[in-house]
Amino acid sequence: MRRAASCSCGQLSIIADGEPVKISVCHCRACQRRTGSAFGVAVFFQADQIETSGASSTYVRSGDSGRSIEFRFCPACGSAVFWMPEFRKGLVAVPLGCFADPSSLAPTQSVHEESRLEWVSFDFA
Repeated sequence: MRRAASCSCGQLSIIADGEPVKISVCHCRACQRRTGSAFGVAVFFQADQIETSGASSTYVRSGDSGRSIEFRFCPACGSAVFWMPEFRKGLVAVPLGCFADPSSLAPTQSVHEESRLEWVSFDFA
């Protein structure tokens, strides 16, 4: 299966080929700040499963693990479209909300529960 994802303005896009490795809901404060929401949802693919197009800017920060995370975002609209966490070598994460059709992508795990807002709950089958 091929899935398309893009930024808000459509200038930066990604095509993911095949099924994701995992889909994580992250409750860490950095993801809350990045998304402006209560959590972020990352759809992880092997690097060789993705193809990007369009110009991107880079932001690198340290994660809770102490290792770096390299974010790629659209220089025109500012949407983060993918990132590469150093602690997950060979994987690329794409925000669930960037996909053209996210309906078939359901989270498989929830991480950083210690920062989860108490009103957020998930039922993983």
